[in-house]
Amino acid sequence: MASPEERWPVIGRHGRAAEWLQIWTDLGRAPRTIDAYGRGLAEYLLVCERDGVDPLTATRAQIGAFVRELTSRPSQRGANVVAIDSGAGLANATLQQRLVPVRLFYDFLVEEGLRDSSPVGRGRYTLGRQFGGHGRPLVPRMVKLPWLPAEAEWLRVLGVFREEPVRNRVMLALAYDAALRREELCSLRTDDLDPAHRLIRIRAETTKTRRGRSVPYSAPTGVLLSEYLRHRTTLSRARGPLFLSESRRNLVEPLTLWTWSKVVRRIALAAEVARFSTHTTRHLCLTDLARMGWELHAIATFAGHRSTDTTLQYIHLSSRDLSAKLNSSMAHIHTWRVAALAASDGGAR
Repeated sequence: MASPEERWPVIGRHGRAAEWLQIWTDLGRAPRTIDAYGRGLAEYLLVCERDGVDPLTATRAQIGAFVRELTSRPSQRGANVVAIDSGAGLANATLQQRLVPVRLFYDFLVEEGLRDSSPVGRGRYTLGRQFGGHGRPLVPRMVKLPWLPAEAEWLRVLGVFREEPVRNRVMLALAYDAALRREELCSLRTDDLDPAHRLIRIRAETTKTRRGRSVPYSAPTGVLLSEYLRHRTTLSRARGPLFLSESRRNLVEPLTLWTWSKVVRRIALAAEVARFSTHTTRHLCLTDLARMGWELHAIATFAGHRSTDTTLQYIHLSSRDLSAKLNSSMAHIHTWRVAALAASDGGAR
């Protein structure tokens, strides 16, 4: 794998930046985290070089210039953008992600005694706020409810998926039934399955919160999973990654996150539901559980959330507090969905 300096030459031109990123790498941060940190810091350093500013002595004005750059730049995806906050530049969540490594980099410089303070800052005590509160952030954080497909859109997605190979169908079924994140789904191994009790073990190292858990799956999904396991033996009888590539180029190699994303994207476009993504099934499952009357902590445990604050958005989305009668009538929804997902009529094998 290429070193950070090879991937982002601008980091190699700034010794302290390369040192900071290497420390995070040595501490064992996930490759995707290092990639996000490297990309964000590299973009900031490029703006500093463009403006002729030494990042070690940069002021809050330079941070402001970086934020302006992020919020005003044309989107590289052009017409392919499905939804973005400003219509140009980066989405709010991406802006926050880009600022995190810049903030951490300046925290490092302060700790090393190279600066007296950080130009990014973390807020401070002001009159009218409780002690320890934060001031106004550089970029206001938007907290939006997850997008969910309407029933007609969900049915169109299912219609396309039913014509997919059994591997893709069981992956969608598990993604919804067990509310799995993309990495959790693609990282499943054969020894993570407990068919006798219809449980899946989600290993801590594959989760976003680094907390392992066991989650159940339904009988219809179990039938579809058994069908896939029989099919898998025609590819490999070795234990290991559950989902294998069947392409000529990567035959029997573990299925990658990017391959699964491409599968879902292709199907979303075919179903004319462009906003459908690999995370939509998780949002849909957790919202359905809230509609069924599950308690907040039960949903948080099922989802593997570190904080119930994250889980609350699904409770709000379900309108649980507004219509108890509706919730009591929605218990059949989850069963119906998994049965529809696991329907075996049609589809390639």
